[in-house]
Amino acid sequence: MNKVCNNADDAVRDVHDGATLLVGGFGLCGLPENCIAALVKKGVKDLTCISNNAGVDDFGIGLMLRQRQVKKMISSYVGENAEFERQLLSGELEVELVPQGTLATRCMAAGYGMPAIFTPAGIGTEVAIGKEVRKFNGKDYLMELAFDADFAIVKAWKGDTMGNLIYRATARNFNPIMAMAGKTTIAEVEELVEPGELDPDYIHTPGIYVHRIFQGTNYEKRIEQRTVRSKTT
Repeated sequence: MNKVCNNADDAVRDVHDGATLLVGGFGLCGLPENCIAALVKKGVKDLTCISNNAGVDDFGIGLMLRQRQVKKMISSYVGENAEFERQLLSGELEVELVPQGTLATRCMAAGYGMPAIFTPAGIGTEVAIGKEVRKFNGKDYLMELAFDADFAIVKAWKGDTMGNLIYRATARNFNPIMAMAGKTTIAEVEELVEPGELDPDYIHTPGIYVHRIFQGTNYEKRIEQRTVRSKTT
């Protein structure tokens, strides 16, 4: 099976209106920038995006929000995006806020083929409204369903043509578990190599989870919040 795509446009060719997408990245680190740009160009709409965050106004998922391509966001942290806030408050955007650990575990459950998980996070809060609660060893746990996503788009540092991936630093946060969870996983990498060139001990995502891969270009790698020490004399 040839997994290599020519570019991002080729890789996202069948992402359709109404699709559910898992979008890798943590804050603005490790975002699949080329895939997002291709989806903006494609103009696909009514998307449900599952992501740790919603990007910022002019970067990441924020680019798709600006074009009104996203119908629903399922996220943990959304505090850096003014357009997201505007759409939420105006009722244009459906939003499901999920505790970050629950978001990660629902991704892992999908990758493991598990239909649901039980977690204490959210018990006694609005997160629990309408959801099943079970008691284990005298403690209440909330049942959360595994994600059911059509596509996962992730970004890695290096990958080979078989789909094996290596991430760097914080980009390893949500990308690996989202790569596991998509029915079709699309990976963009900074460097694409031949099989055997990656040290097996350093591979984070085995190629069995990856369906398409391409070498991306022109990564901005924006820093979300830059804090520097004041100059001293």
